[in-house]
Amino acid sequence: MRETLPPEMKKRYEQAKELLENSDNIKIYSHTDCDGISSGAILTSILERLGKRLWKNYEIEIVNLDVLEDLPIEHELTIFSDLGSGQPVDKNANKDSKIIILDHHPPLRDIDYCEKVDYTYLEINPIFYGIDGSQEICGGGLSYLLAKEFGFKDLSWIGVLAAIGDMQNSKTGKLEGLNNAILKDAKEEGLVSSKTDLSLYGKQTRPLFAALSYFSDVKLPITNNQNETIALIKKLKIPLRNTNDEATTLSDLNDNQKKLLISELIKMISLEIPPKYSIYVPKLVIADSYEFLKEDNRTFLRDASEFSTAMNACVRNDRSDVALKILGGNRVDALDELEIISKTHRAYLAKNIQSIGESKSIIEMDNLQYFDGTGIRSNVVGTIAGMILSYGDWRKPIIAFTQISEENEDLKISLRCSRLLAYDGIHFGEIIREVAQSLGGNGGGHNVACGAYIPKDKKDEFLNLMNEKLKGKLAIEY
Repeated sequence: MRETLPPEMKKRYEQAKELLENSDNIKIYSHTDCDGISSGAILTSILERLGKRLWKNYEIEIVNLDVLEDLPIEHELTIFSDLGSGQPVDKNANKDSKIIILDHHPPLRDIDYCEKVDYTYLEINPIFYGIDGSQEICGGGLSYLLAKEFGFKDLSWIGVLAAIGDMQNSKTGKLEGLNNAILKDAKEEGLVSSKTDLSLYGKQTRPLFAALSYFSDVKLPITNNQNETIALIKKLKIPLRNTNDEATTLSDLNDNQKKLLISELIKMISLEIPPKYSIYVPKLVIADSYEFLKEDNRTFLRDASEFSTAMNACVRNDRSDVALKILGGNRVDALDELEIISKTHRAYLAKNIQSIGESKSIIEMDNLQYFDGTGIRSNVVGTIAGMILSYGDWRKPIIAFTQISEENEDLKISLRCSRLLAYDGIHFGEIIREVAQSLGGNGGGHNVACGAYIPKDKKDEFLNLMNEKLKGKLAIEY
């Protein structure tokens, strides 16, 4: 995996820099997730530092993929970040349009498309250069590399946040390729630290017994069972409370305690999986963790995973303005709002997860499982699908569907799966896009997390086609 820009990719960044410097009326479209809002924050920071804010001549809008085809191209320069490569975003372009796409998803167009149109079109996608967009760089990373052209290396920490939020480290447990180059910039700036640690969410703020109960890549005796996790912690003689009489978190453990816990988890997982997956078990338990050194200890902004969840909570509750303030350094006004948003978001997720789990509404097919998410907001149904995975069969991907919006009765589809399935080389993002397009919809994403939009009357056909596409690809029997 390479950590330097290919010369042709570097040349496109130089062209993008020139376009930004010479444009006075700019519109940014970015995606409704942590990677998208991070991308947007980096781009707006560039423009503000260039003085564009003083002229009030740039706008940013956080959008879902389903609206991209019909977006107007009305500004002098339109930038698409963390989206655009897989959608016909230039459909409404005219000869005076200038378009930049900074995206890491599989592209519809080839690298020479810019030479076939009569307007300025610049697409920077790592896939054009043999760089894996699901592991080596994301939308926020691509936006940071543009910031770096201007010398703004202090924005590197947002590139790291974007990569973690986009699960770029999910397969290997660490940031690799261009992501690692961005991490090095952030370390040099004194903004980020990393270390090998237990791969559990909530290192800074979640009680250890709770963090262990959310393990979902493989269903274990401790999964969704806090009594079992407490028993495990006591068995390993790890205190349930720290020296300040607070609930013990992962960040409180010493190296020996972590080694004991890692060893126990590896044993538990190994008993639940086919032997072919044994070599991957350590990757489920051990991973690099990333801390933002300017943030306070034991807060949810200190740990990159928890920070990314907070950003997702903002954009998925239509408060991208709060996320942009936080990422821009305006904490005075925004932190209280962020706390309220995060609390409301967690309650909404918990309510729906409990409802689905208790109703046993997960339906199994031969090669997948799904649940009807009707009533769940489309911008969080994917998050819920990932958390519901622990209630189902880890050997199959889980699919959720819900109505796109009150105004649009078509369906939003979200797919999540155990990381073990990705080690088999299955790229669910490519499969879901192929199936959705065959039904008049669209989709895409990564190997373990992806989604699609399909016509409302195509649900059953979609499930049957996905089930057929996955036949023979999963290790169902063992």
